[in-house]
Amino acid sequence: MAEFTSALGADGVAVITWDLPEKSMNVMTMQGWDELEALIDAALADEAVKGIVLTSGKDSFAGGMDLNVIAKMKDMAGDNSAKGLFDGIMRIHGILRKIERAGMDHKTLKGGKPIAAALTGTALGIGFEIPLACHRIFASDNARARIGLPEILVGIFPGAGGTTRLVRKMGAMAASPHLLEGKTYEPKKALSNGLIDEVVPGDALLARAKAWVLEASDADLVKPWDAKGYKMPGGTPYHPSGFMTFVGAAAMVHGRTQGVYPAAKALLSAAYEGALVPFDTALKIEARWFTNVLMHPSSAAMIRALFQNKQALEKGANRPAAEDQSVRKLGVMGAGMMGAGIAYVAANAGIDVVLIDQAQEAADKGKAYSEGLLDKGMQRKKVTAEKKEAVLGRILATTDYAALEGCDLVVEAVFEDPGVKAEVTKKVEAAVGADCIFATNTSTLPISDLAKASTRPGQFIGIHFFSPVDKMMLVEIIRGAETGDRAVAKALDFVRQIRKTPIVVNDARFFYANRCIIPYINEGIRMVGEGVAPALVENAARLLGMPVGPLQLVDETSIDLGVKIAKATRAAMGDAYPDGTVDDVLFWMADEGRLGRKANAGFYAYDEKGKRTALWPGLGEKFAPAEVQPELSEVQHRLLMAQVLEAVRALEEGVLMDIREGDVGAILGWGFAPWSGGPFSWLDMIGAGRALEICEGLSERHGARFTPPALLAEMAAQGAGFYGRFGAAAAA
Repeated sequence: MAEFTSALGADGVAVITWDLPEKSMNVMTMQGWDELEALIDAALADEAVKGIVLTSGKDSFAGGMDLNVIAKMKDMAGDNSAKGLFDGIMRIHGILRKIERAGMDHKTLKGGKPIAAALTGTALGIGFEIPLACHRIFASDNARARIGLPEILVGIFPGAGGTTRLVRKMGAMAASPHLLEGKTYEPKKALSNGLIDEVVPGDALLARAKAWVLEASDADLVKPWDAKGYKMPGGTPYHPSGFMTFVGAAAMVHGRTQGVYPAAKALLSAAYEGALVPFDTALKIEARWFTNVLMHPSSAAMIRALFQNKQALEKGANRPAAEDQSVRKLGVMGAGMMGAGIAYVAANAGIDVVLIDQAQEAADKGKAYSEGLLDKGMQRKKVTAEKKEAVLGRILATTDYAALEGCDLVVEAVFEDPGVKAEVTKKVEAAVGADCIFATNTSTLPISDLAKASTRPGQFIGIHFFSPVDKMMLVEIIRGAETGDRAVAKALDFVRQIRKTPIVVNDARFFYANRCIIPYINEGIRMVGEGVAPALVENAARLLGMPVGPLQLVDETSIDLGVKIAKATRAAMGDAYPDGTVDDVLFWMADEGRLGRKANAGFYAYDEKGKRTALWPGLGEKFAPAEVQPELSEVQHRLLMAQVLEAVRALEEGVLMDIREGDVGAILGWGFAPWSGGPFSWLDMIGAGRALEICEGLSERHGARFTPPALLAEMAAQGAGFYGRFGAAAAA
């Protein structure tokens, strides 16, 4: 079936409509490019056509290039993949340049046919790069629509002319946030930012675009960069002001990416080099840098993890067969920060919520948390008064367990104490129907042990949210020893309703995410105790692409929580407990009253407003840095392998059942180096043999915690990759 169709009206305007069959949103495919080019050629050659409007047959315009196609482009490009990719990208540039020049005489710049883009809604990525090549962009006045170039967020950059056109349209400085941060905007904001030309009511969109096409003059069709005497806004790199712009952009990119995201560096290079040459040469430079990015393993890994894998999990890739388990009424036990956050995201998704705490004052305070978030949304004009009233109206704050009647899911978020949780479990089961699923939000306690307090262990499951609930996208679902399929399906359907990303793991101490996070934190603390400079530890982590170093992370999660986890783990493991050196540092910090950000005192110092200022000098006084510091790579390998080896062990032990969940969970759960695509993608990137070599060296120098798991040694011996052996295609 056709993806693009054309209809010529009596007014002489050809309306080319993009409507990808059997998809809710348009994405560009290779077939789509063929069809679009053929229809553009036909319209430009037809004397009866006075102009063209490019629009969509859907509520949105387009979501971008089909990333599944991008992910395969390298393999599709043939033996000389770099040349094949470059040629394919240049063909796309040719099609968009054909739209831009629209049949005009190249010398006189006259005789072209006006081409307008009429955006019915969201226009992202290639869905905005195509309109940028048109002569005027109209957008429907739809506040829910988003317009922009978010490619950088999935490891690529706007490589179909978007980088070159936007820099030439508004200058490097003004274009930077749109290109380097991947920001998207509702239509009116996109208009004020200079991304589009007009915002019109949806029912008048097509008529207004047609009217402009029929009125447009030759001058309206000439892009600024094609006009004689064009000067780049803000100046080119060899102009004094332009030079400062590009120096500032380079500093910003390296400051934010720490040099580990190849797409950001490539984008900056394409913009800088392209600004030195004529437009058509700049497109070739952009194509070369885009080819460079597509050839880099990081881009493929990011696309796979942050698009393909994430999307598959959100669509229920590992959902057991069961009828729809959407939640109608949710009970939340405990109105603290976590319970209040769960209540908010559920009510915001249209679910009725009963929020219970021991005291009415505490329950009311939990509901007030939602009110505070909604008020902030209203200040940013993202929430209406009507929506605020509706969301708050769905939350019943009470102390009465009888209010749980009719709940089909109850999430317990009370104090991390098995006795307290057992008491709540019994009270809830006495108040709800026999079919109700009970979930605990524990972050460390084994689900199978907690389920012993339940008379319905098959309906008992773990749903581990990350804090703050309204911002963190990952939800870890933990299957206990007796948890049934319906409970898993219920948890997955609930996560889908609140628009978050789920991973499902089997029960074990710390589950998956905390199992990997805690060794990362501990390794950083251990190094401080050994005399490694705290600044080296923190900066080594950031240079890996970790969002925060291990010392900052423990400050954020609270040092006394770390002490509590350490004591519980030591009690459970006995003589096998490996982290005594860590405890020497952690317990001393707690004894000093330095409990982290919440106390305005931790590994970092804070000002009176709670703003982090610098690493606390007292740390170096107690644990003096050694005269000879380790190499940066040594510190980085310790921090990375502390996490990665736990991910491999979780897979080896059957805690983790799908490496896609391992990679997505790592990036969304604790920010594991997103450029790598996750721990398993990173292992495939460097090869199991190299990983084994690193681990064996670390084990010799630093102890048994770095001993390679048998699975990694086996993979190295076979020369195998994790996705080759455990990926979705291999499993199928």
